[in-house]
Amino acid sequence: MSKKVCVAMSGGVDSSTTAAILKKNGFEVFGVFMKLWDSNRKSKGCCSLDDSNDALRVANKLGIPFYVLNFKEEFKEYVIDYFISEYRRGRTPNPCIMCNKFIKFDFLLKKVKTFGADYIATGHYCRIDKTNNGFFLFKAADRRKDQSYFLFNIEKESLKEIIFPLGNITKEDVRKKAFEFNLATAEKRESQEICFIEKNYRNFLMEMGFKEKRGYIVDLSGKVLGTHMGYFNFTIGQRSGLNVAVGKPVYVYKIIPDENLVIVDDEKYLYRTSFIIESVNFFEIPDTEKEYDTKIRYTHRGEKAKIRKRGEQEYLLEFTTPQRGVTPGQAAVLYDNDKLIGGGWIKEVF
Repeated sequence: MSKKVCVAMSGGVDSSTTAAILKKNGFEVFGVFMKLWDSNRKSKGCCSLDDSNDALRVANKLGIPFYVLNFKEEFKEYVIDYFISEYRRGRTPNPCIMCNKFIKFDFLLKKVKTFGADYIATGHYCRIDKTNNGFFLFKAADRRKDQSYFLFNIEKESLKEIIFPLGNITKEDVRKKAFEFNLATAEKRESQEICFIEKNYRNFLMEMGFKEKRGYIVDLSGKVLGTHMGYFNFTIGQRSGLNVAVGKPVYVYKIIPDENLVIVDDEKYLYRTSFIIESVNFFEIPDTEKEYDTKIRYTHRGEKAKIRKRGEQEYLLEFTTPQRGVTPGQAAVLYDNDKLIGGGWIKEVF
């Protein structure tokens, strides 16, 4: 008997091609479109009508069953509320990581098992391989598209039930295959936005209850350089939009939400070496004598760092060379060559 696999179909080219590849390879495939957020936009954004229709068109083309599942309550609790809470703390969140952990590879995975699915598949650019110590995540063959960073927080036990068919091919190959399968999404552009943000994150936060309030912009000595209308309008490393004139470029160095205070200074102060991560998830216990390639944001190329335990769920990481913009709220993810070891959330920077 062929194995049954659920494909999480977003209406994009990657998940569409994933479904086509798996069907061609002999799997019994069905598609699921997740309703996560009520968007006012018809043509773009989270759960847009166009995306749902595109996913349905692909499913019909492939001749596979298609379902729409409602996870709006779970998405609100585990992604939206987290996003808002992190900004209230003056941190910079990463909602895609939380969506992967809780929505796709927890709630959805459990749900599709009731449909008889043996596996769940998505269009992520990442590889899963079995080693002597079980299943592990590995970087995708297409380094430009590798999304393993966003998956560091999923449960290791779930990896044996997940398939990433795009892990060994490039984005260009995916487009070619989509044309070969004659999929409606073959030429569809991909969104680079946070899926539930319709204008910008500042507008979204104000819609969610954030209020404008005058505060100060100061330098590291405490000198007042200007004012602002809410600390939540700023992120670490930001240069534009500060509206201060000091005769030189300055960047956001630190945010203190309780005081509605934004601290700025020279770019050199953004380069830091040591920081603490919390709420860690490791696929294997890291070696404290080893240097790991460590990414502190998705676009970071990764640099060598050592790690040592500080508490039950806290570790200290130290880069060999200072890195720009180590930001509380972002994830630090460790690799041993292509193999993802795990990571945690940046709590404090020294």
